[in-house]
Amino acid sequence: MGSNSSRIGDLPKNEYLKKLSGTESVSENDPFWNQLLSFSFPAPTSSTELKLLEEATISVCRSLVINNPRTGNLGALIKVFLSRTKELKLSAECQNHIFIWQTHNALFIICCLLKVFICEMSEEELQLHFTYEEKSPGSYSSDSEDLLEELLCCLMQLITDIPLLDITYEISVEAVSTMVVFLSCQLFHKEVLRQSISHKYLMRGRCLPYTSKLVKTLLYNFIRQEKPPPPGAHVLSQQSDGGGLLYGLASGVATGLWTVFTLGGVGSKAAATPELSSPLANQSLLLLLVLANLTDAADAPNPYRQAIMSFKNTQDSSPFPSSIPHAFQINFNSLYTALCEQQTSDQATLLLYTLLHQNSNVRTYMLARTDMENLVLPILEILYHVEERNSHHVYMALIILLILTEDDGFNRSIHEVILKNITWYSERVLTEISLGSLLILVVIRTIQYNMTRTRDKYLHTNCLAALANMSAQFRSLHQYAAQRIISYTCRHLRRYVYVLDKLYFPHSHCSTLQHCFSTLSDNGEELLSLTCSHILRSYASSLFSLLSKKHNKVLEQATQSLRGSLSSNDVPLPDYAQDLNVIEEVIRMMLEIINSCLTNSLHHNPNLVYALLYKRDLFEQFRTHPSFQDIMQNIDLVITFFSSRLLQAGAELSVERVLEIIKQGAVALPKDRLKKFPELKFKYVEEEQPEEFFIPYVWSLVYNSAVGLYWKPQDIQLFTMDSD
Repeated sequence: MGSNSSRIGDLPKNEYLKKLSGTESVSENDPFWNQLLSFSFPAPTSSTELKLLEEATISVCRSLVINNPRTGNLGALIKVFLSRTKELKLSAECQNHIFIWQTHNALFIICCLLKVFICEMSEEELQLHFTYEEKSPGSYSSDSEDLLEELLCCLMQLITDIPLLDITYEISVEAVSTMVVFLSCQLFHKEVLRQSISHKYLMRGRCLPYTSKLVKTLLYNFIRQEKPPPPGAHVLSQQSDGGGLLYGLASGVATGLWTVFTLGGVGSKAAATPELSSPLANQSLLLLLVLANLTDAADAPNPYRQAIMSFKNTQDSSPFPSSIPHAFQINFNSLYTALCEQQTSDQATLLLYTLLHQNSNVRTYMLARTDMENLVLPILEILYHVEERNSHHVYMALIILLILTEDDGFNRSIHEVILKNITWYSERVLTEISLGSLLILVVIRTIQYNMTRTRDKYLHTNCLAALANMSAQFRSLHQYAAQRIISYTCRHLRRYVYVLDKLYFPHSHCSTLQHCFSTLSDNGEELLSLTCSHILRSYASSLFSLLSKKHNKVLEQATQSLRGSLSSNDVPLPDYAQDLNVIEEVIRMMLEIINSCLTNSLHHNPNLVYALLYKRDLFEQFRTHPSFQDIMQNIDLVITFFSSRLLQAGAELSVERVLEIIKQGAVALPKDRLKKFPELKFKYVEEEQPEEFFIPYVWSLVYNSAVGLYWKPQDIQLFTMDSD
């Protein structure tokens, strides 16, 4: 560093850094600072170089940790930065490249030092290092100014007040990064922090008044997706002044540092991270999510969450209630457009979830949009490519759908939006399909993937809840969507018979179906249809009769008998025994979804009735099952009614003729014959202590996606490095 360009590997030997971290005190007015801050070196272009920068910083930091109590040089550096930021806005207006460049360099050094300090020492030690002063070596004054609070307030002012120009883009990114670093103490604790310096400085005192302005600025940074200036856009030619200082911007921050912005995150998914088009937007979004998920202070709620919960549309002229603190307004149309366009990233999906769940103004606005497909399609694509996404991203996408399906208007409108040529859906060519039918197809596919791969009860429960919320408003279902609803239910009905057979008759012929069930694909379902029907007719009635008498006790006895036949009590039950309750739960919910559609909108869904009649043999066998008898009444009535009308019409009916008979029958079927059930409605509610999930998740996103920030994997305590 200093007046000559440097390489990262040379930093520990750099004379200016040695002086900063050495035993000699440097006054904040010393010309040394101009020399230190006039550096340029090729910025890191790979995770390896980011590690080198970290290692080089650590050696300088450790020396500073030892000597700073006597020299107060850290405080002097911060005071130099603080004094410069007072003129930063004027420098931007006057296009003073050199002044802005040096101010950026000061912040870059502070950020590097702060990152290592936070990792290497306790919060108490960190605060002490910000109080050491040159005038009293080895001691600190309790009545001295709080430089850490000064620094944070200054960063907030820099982020919110400095105009975003080519020459200020880089320092704006660095200011956001430094705030992320300040909050990173959470990374080095296994438990969620409920008291920390973050709470001390950001939730009270001088920083508090900046809350709404900071949240608003970070949101607008995300919305605008401002790209960095092209390399060389504000390059200065190398020159020297009377002091012989070299301002070699060209080889340093103007060109080299932009290469950092195209890096992915570090960690397991770094190689797959696409190039970032807007480092400022990415970094701002990560900081916003970190702030929003801070736990409440002991004596005050999180003000950043309050701001996110309460902001309104710029077109909303109604006054804010006096009880709402940190309120502001933002352009909802721009926010909606940005959210639609950015859903490929975890953090954008998490922001969408946060706004839908916590801000009723945003939720109401989005549900009133007439172009909801722009938002829903990216969410469906996340779920469709479930194999390629981490589980947290899938959860967020699914919960967003669940929140949307709580609204009846949404459930009706999605069946009115007709889509053409959904290229990413590869199971079948969909030349024309409603958004509602596509949503059903993707959610059922997600449930099926979960049941066969991850076996996550939370995931399939939320999938079924979303379908249940929609079921009363199913309209004009695409024939493939109707077929998938019925075929997916049938798959579980058959699986249920197989599991019962294994429990009651471990050595029966039905066991030969095990391999078929495990390898059966959608296109091959019919291969087992006749065989399963034969099995059902052979003994399903007697099985269900037995269940009707002593359902729970019989299952318990069968399970105990099965366990008794195993060699050791330590051996877990086979999967099929553990799956029985899950399968029964899925069947029950799918039958309720079908029943809800038939009860509320049968005349709008001839394709669903057609698919149900096609598989009627299987459904008829379950009419006596004790767990499904009540819900099967309506389904059985519909099957009987329409089967009779088809029988009267004769044999060899075409598909078109069958659908015509179904449409005519739907009008003729007396609605009062269908038993009314309570409306299926599920509402998303966060778990108790949601921070136990969200805080590690947010910081894993920071770790993997933050621009130009690297933490040693072995230092991370908050989450395991091999997790998503």
